[in-house]
Amino acid sequence: MIKLKSKKFCRGSFKFGSGGNGGNGNGSSNVKGAEKRRGNNNNISEIEWEFRPGGMLVQKRETGASVGEGMITVRVSTVSQWHDISIEATSTFGELKMILSLVTRLEPREQRLLFRGKEREDDEYLHMVGVRDKDKMLLLEDLSHQGNEAS
Repeated sequence: MIKLKSKKFCRGSFKFGSGGNGGNGNGSSNVKGAEKRRGNNNNISEIEWEFRPGGMLVQKRETGASVGEGMITVRVSTVSQWHDISIEATSTFGELKMILSLVTRLEPREQRLLFRGKEREDDEYLHMVGVRDKDKMLLLEDLSHQGNEAS
């Protein structure tokens, strides 16, 4: 069994020491943290580790600002109103349009969603184009579809 002295390790070569018995090869060893490495700009790059429920030691995920996890709130602006929509970060723009159709009474094919100045396709994923919590989008009505229904 390996006992970890620290849950923080550094990128680079790890030092594995023997378990206090002079390294006689009986299989007991302790994992020791590596030295801190400094890059060109004197930043210290450390890796944080955590134990998963199954007992596996893995690199700790970033929390809080991680993209692609959980619910996000997107603020969608029409010409005259703001709508705050809560949606999964891994949803598509088409799914967002379906939710907006309930609020705005516009069919999804009549909607044009703009994010960062570009119209987004229905099959594009929110997290893949960089949509984060509290981001803003512009919803425009596509008048070309209204003309087709009247004909």
